[in-house]
Amino acid sequence: MAAEMDDMIVAEGLEKRFAGLAEPAVSALSTVLRAGRITGLVGPDGAGKTTLMRMFAGLLAPTAGSLRVAGFDPVRSARDLHQVVGYMPQKFGLYEDLTVLENLVLYADLRDVTGAARTASFEQLLAFTDLARFTGRPAGKLSGGMKQKLGLACALLGQPKVLLLDEPSVGVDPISRRELWRMVNTLADDGMAVVWSTSYLDEAELCHEVRLMNGGRMAYDGTPAELARRMAGRSVQLRAIEGNRRQVLTRALRDSQVIDGVIQGRNVRLVLREAGQWPDLASLMAGAEAQLVEVTPRLEDAFIDLLGGGPGGESVLAQVMPSIRLPDGVSADAIIEARGLTRTFGDFTATDHVTFQVARGEIFGLLGPNGAGKSTTFKMMCGLLTPSAGDARVMGIDLKRSASQARQQLGYMAQKFSLYGKLSVAANLRFFSGVYGLRGEVQRAKIDEMVRVFALGPYLDTVPNDLPLGFKQRLALACALMHEPAILFLDEPTSGVDPVTRREFWTHINGLVEKGVTVMVTTHFMDEAEYCDRIALVYRGQMIAAGSPDELKARAASAELPDPTMEDAFIKLVAESDAAREGAL
Repeated sequence: MAAEMDDMIVAEGLEKRFAGLAEPAVSALSTVLRAGRITGLVGPDGAGKTTLMRMFAGLLAPTAGSLRVAGFDPVRSARDLHQVVGYMPQKFGLYEDLTVLENLVLYADLRDVTGAARTASFEQLLAFTDLARFTGRPAGKLSGGMKQKLGLACALLGQPKVLLLDEPSVGVDPISRRELWRMVNTLADDGMAVVWSTSYLDEAELCHEVRLMNGGRMAYDGTPAELARRMAGRSVQLRAIEGNRRQVLTRALRDSQVIDGVIQGRNVRLVLREAGQWPDLASLMAGAEAQLVEVTPRLEDAFIDLLGGGPGGESVLAQVMPSIRLPDGVSADAIIEARGLTRTFGDFTATDHVTFQVARGEIFGLLGPNGAGKSTTFKMMCGLLTPSAGDARVMGIDLKRSASQARQQLGYMAQKFSLYGKLSVAANLRFFSGVYGLRGEVQRAKIDEMVRVFALGPYLDTVPNDLPLGFKQRLALACALMHEPAILFLDEPTSGVDPVTRREFWTHINGLVEKGVTVMVTTHFMDEAEYCDRIALVYRGQMIAAGSPDELKARAASAELPDPTMEDAFIKLVAESDAAREGAL
């Protein structure tokens, strides 16, 4: 490794207060971040991660304490600091109408990278990010992974000593995420100090060190492995479950010995309050063959433990939603149905003869790399795009002929929150309930119910753009459910949210499914895919694999990888498709 272990960021007693807020966003924070290391910055929504990153970048002045970055005071030496720090914010400022090369030129101008140094930097960065083939493509037409690569290239102009990445992998598929990690590891090996803010704990496990924040304070400062070791004997998996695993999870989360739980394919993973204190297996009613097996703790287990446990397994939302009854003549086996579904854009085929059906009360996942065609498929099933060929039906209604009628049967939660940013929370609730036909006392009662269920009362006069991410998600889900739909479409519903918020969300979804709601979801977060009953993997517009999460993992198993993760399965099945395609050419 080329770099010395230099202290590149040193914070002592750091504090940041904002006017109008009683509590500081960052409080009494002291830490040291070193060169040649990737340091993960993790914590729940509102923990202070982005505020801290902005202070590191010199964009916010600390209220108290001291901070030095690469030897500079970020306030007194802002210009010098900007020459040695690369910063990629959560919403990276790419200009979508400009090409890849034009974006690089713009950022080179801003960083005073000129002449021969510019030419050499562009050549090196385009090769490093594998974007040399796309220099003439507008940034807005890049896939999610390619946009992040371009953002990274722009942040690296000027050869910074410190690289600050705020949620760089949000909305990025597993293949692109691994490429991003490969590039960032190379930078750290060459001596750069990298700070990687993330809400994905599996990602934080890849960091050399982690800084876990909660309530503006540093809750942990050390290596991921050391933190996970604290959970020895407290992580177990419930296997050989008979019957409904969602109901088993709910029962397990009621047990006083269980502080957290998630679904993992046909199994349920639990975190115990104390090592050796296991829940009563009989009370879980998981079947005669069910057994609890100790498993290796994860960083996410320790994270949830540090925060005092997960949100539990009871959904207030499901308690107020009615059970779904199907109209006469609608088959419970085909609530959502695609037959030979195809969509072309000029000479390009985005979706190519995709066929599947989803039963009542089932969670069906659409997975695929960025640009694979899953979003196009998803939009056709929602009635937002008209198929070029084939059929799309929901509740037996043909989306080609009666899209408006079909949309009344479904709720839609878009990837980028289809909320009106300039309307208040209350106004959004009124608007969406009105769109779905609610009027008068019925409308007022439903709005009041959603405000109570999602704890939106303190935010009614706030515009969505000013909401914490977790509350944006709550509002978007509330708006999608105003009319008590039989079908719920979720497009990247938990992208960027922390594990606690993600668990709360899936507790609601699991509860709705128990009421007979049918769910179709797209996601790039593979742990989330484990909640699905079945998954269709879409690549190059075609469905290359389908089955339960465990069936897809079994297809990817090998002597070298006997127990693959869902991410391993995703990557291997896509690679096999590429190999088969090359063999056929």
